[in-house]
Amino acid sequence: MTTHIKSALLALSMLPAMAMASHWSYEGEGAPEHWGELDPQYSLCQKGMNQSPVDIDRTVKAQPNPLKTHYTDGPNAILNNGHTIQASVTGNTQDTLTVDGETFTLQQFHFHAPGENTLHGKHYAMEMHLVHKNAAGEIAVVAVMFETGQANSELEKLWQAMPAKAEVSQPLNSRVDINKLLPEDKTHYRFSGSLTTPPCSEGVTWLVLKQPLTLSLAQLDKFKSVMHHDNNRPVQSAHGRVIIEE
Repeated sequence: MTTHIKSALLALSMLPAMAMASHWSYEGEGAPEHWGELDPQYSLCQKGMNQSPVDIDRTVKAQPNPLKTHYTDGPNAILNNGHTIQASVTGNTQDTLTVDGETFTLQQFHFHAPGENTLHGKHYAMEMHLVHKNAAGEIAVVAVMFETGQANSELEKLWQAMPAKAEVSQPLNSRVDINKLLPEDKTHYRFSGSLTTPPCSEGVTWLVLKQPLTLSLAQLDKFKSVMHHDNNRPVQSAHGRVIIEE
């Protein structure tokens, strides 16, 4: 297991604690342009050559290969960690993703507004990241875009339990079907990138679904009012990376 992957796993397992212990943020002295200066462990945020998010512009078309997802359990709690709203799953969850024959187990999913990855320079209103890990500790993130339109009934179940204060977690009493937070068309863009928060660990497989979903303006406003600020990292240089369209 590489050092970068170990760092990524540590970031995922310690996310709430890191939010309290470190002073990175999306504004002021702790804003994204300063992340690499805040801590030696965050150096990749400044020096990395495979950072995320990216602008999806030029792509290489491949044989259509829709994602193979198996989401049966759903989340059991929702956390406001001060940086995002995160839905958590149990340690024995059966929620999985299959990539190149490898099984990745869902760890958590969270939200950014506006969206982080852009399409031909366009930001979506919101972006959901489903973070998965395989037995080797490798990470795969599925990104789902949201644009404003009709209210999203499945998202509303999460929003009704959304903690208004940072470092607060609430149990989810309503069953959330993750499948309903994904478009039916699972064709996607694929590239190698990083975590979009410190320590910005690289070696992450990104799978950005092409088809967006909708959320209402009221749902978007509620998320923004709880966050108090935009929580998206700016687009990073692709440095010649190839983006595959599957």
